[in-house]
Amino acid sequence: QDFRALRASCLSQGLLFEDATFPAHASSIGATLLPEEKLWQIQWKRPTELQRNPHLITDGVSRFDIMQGEIGDCWMLAALGSLTLRKQFLENVLPKDQGFQDDYAGIFHFRFWQYGEWVDVVIDDRLPCLNGRYLSVHPRTSNEFWPSLLEKAYAKLQGSYQNLNGGYLSDALVDLTGGVQVQFSLKEPPPDLEEILRAADRSRCLMGCSTSGQSRRNIELRNGIVQGHAYTVTGAVKVPYKNGWKHIIRIWNPWGHGEWKGPWSDNSPQWDRVEPKYREALLRNKDDGEFWMSCKDFQEQFSWLYICNNTP
Repeated sequence: QDFRALRASCLSQGLLFEDATFPAHASSIGATLLPEEKLWQIQWKRPTELQRNPHLITDGVSRFDIMQGEIGDCWMLAALGSLTLRKQFLENVLPKDQGFQDDYAGIFHFRFWQYGEWVDVVIDDRLPCLNGRYLSVHPRTSNEFWPSLLEKAYAKLQGSYQNLNGGYLSDALVDLTGGVQVQFSLKEPPPDLEEILRAADRSRCLMGCSTSGQSRRNIELRNGIVQGHAYTVTGAVKVPYKNGWKHIIRIWNPWGHGEWKGPWSDNSPQWDRVEPKYREALLRNKDDGEFWMSCKDFQEQFSWLYICNNTP
């Protein structure tokens, strides 16, 4: 589908685009994502019906714009959270020639890497809602819709929203970058794991990690870590601590809440022994799903680390 031609046609006729190839219909949700009676209660609504003044992006693109909905696509959203930190990749996936202000015709497009080439995926902006709530990823700022629309385009690429319900973070990292990904088992980690993390962070790689527990998906442990879940690695630094240095890793949960409660978490006493300039630069004490932890705890709590870059 040619985004520009379709938009021009809609604008000339004064119509809002309706995508016959991914219709506002139960088939686009998938047969088994929801119980049948709920499937038929889905209402498809455009952002212009949901909000008085919708925007594609407000105040830039950030991982904190994303809050996972009912669909189990943390693997894709964790990759997307990492993408927001790497603007050179992001602009490729999220073209700037669209929005709700100029030339709005209910049509949007996003780009994904598939089998060695960039594929432009066109969608209409009708989003699935159930009982007045978003079925899909919902924006933390109520009138910002880039996460919901990008997720819809990815669902179309995969065939349905149901096909996003469980997947591999490593695949999503490649689909969003066209890059090369490598994964490390944290049960048998490389001896220089701390150096690998810091080097990957410095060279602006995309990073994610996951916990084990396929049979126990989304079980939150008492320490705050969710089993069978994907997260974004958003930083790796070493800070002066006591008489030496401490390697700590920053991680973000695509739920937009739910954080580690152990050492180096937001309210932990470890931060009291860090110089104020480091503490102020690194610590965001908010319930936003992001937290720090030590490299040792990282290896104990997570199973896999994924690193993706545009060159090996």
